[in-house]
Amino acid sequence: MTANSPESAITTWLATQEGAMLRVLEAMVNTDGGSYDKPGVDAVGRIVQDFMAERGIPVEVIPQAQYGDCLKARVAGGEALSSGNEKQQIVLMGHRDTVFPKGEPARRPFRIENGIATGPGVADMKAGLVMNMFVLAAFQQFGGAPGPLLGLFTGDEEIGSPEGRAVIEATAREARVVFNSEPGRPGGGVVTGRKGGVFSVFDIEGKAAHSGGNFEAGISAIGELAAKVTALHALTDLGRGITVNVGLVSGGQSVNTVAPWAQGQIDLRYREPADRDEVMARIHAIIERSYVPGTRARLAIRGEFLPLTQSAAAAKLFDMYRSAAGESGLSVTGEFSGGCADSGFTAAVGAPTICAVGPVGGKAHSPEEYLEVASLVPRAQAMARAILRLDRAGL
Repeated sequence: MTANSPESAITTWLATQEGAMLRVLEAMVNTDGGSYDKPGVDAVGRIVQDFMAERGIPVEVIPQAQYGDCLKARVAGGEALSSGNEKQQIVLMGHRDTVFPKGEPARRPFRIENGIATGPGVADMKAGLVMNMFVLAAFQQFGGAPGPLLGLFTGDEEIGSPEGRAVIEATAREARVVFNSEPGRPGGGVVTGRKGGVFSVFDIEGKAAHSGGNFEAGISAIGELAAKVTALHALTDLGRGITVNVGLVSGGQSVNTVAPWAQGQIDLRYREPADRDEVMARIHAIIERSYVPGTRARLAIRGEFLPLTQSAAAAKLFDMYRSAAGESGLSVTGEFSGGCADSGFTAAVGAPTICAVGPVGGKAHSPEEYLEVASLVPRAQAMARAILRLDRAGL
């Protein structure tokens, strides 16, 4: 690396940007942005748009009907020199939505104490968005990218990307590589594999009757629910990485009424793509069966993630990223996660993908969620170095 090289200029500039990064992060964290709050998620998007506009980076807005709009920020770059890869687009991806209810930022605003930042969505994944924004800004200012950069900012990942998935997959089909800036693991690692997930709900219809005076005329939907939950949980196979969990239940009319209705919500996680259809077929069979005669039930899928599996090209991308991170003073390992992310969609359409390259944090989705402030700059530098090494790695 020479003193006047793009790498030197970019990494040196990023080293001066921690304060600016934190100011943008504070504005994002203190803006409501739960998945079902489209105006809030779009308000976070305007922070992204304003940042890009100040730096001359064009942003395309892809309107979404129910959830946050998708944004595409583009920075020009050269063409691949040695990889022979016809897909030139280098994608930096992240989601703006959080899991928290309206008003959470007012109750728990952004705060930094002893090098730890807190606040709703601070790590998952607003810090990753900020990192992507500053990496794009660095290449816009100093050049040197071995291909066009595209920052993809989506708005509904936390609920399975029901609208964003189509945009993600279309983008990934044209991608040379994808960096998904979910939070880095607490030990500093990145994610090279994730489980897939299917999130569904089943509704049961029974028949109401007075539980004292006319018990025998009733058909208990809650009794049926209990039998189905037991059968569903029996599908768990830890050795294969398959878990089935009924995490929410509801039902009944009153304590002295045989329950006329009940509902359960199912979380299925799996490792191997082929396992998805097998287990879902078994779930459908359980829902269709009446353990309590006279009950009826129906199942609906509410959201789904595909597993992140590591292709040969993705393994090469990880090796190259690990080397680039080492030059930023980071020791990076690859980890498998039971959590799901949009990176599964990009990997499934063939884009070499690496996940959790964002700043380091933990305890996501909880009031204790945190970000290690000192990781902001080194992780941004690692991404920039990795982008600059794509040709050298043959990607």
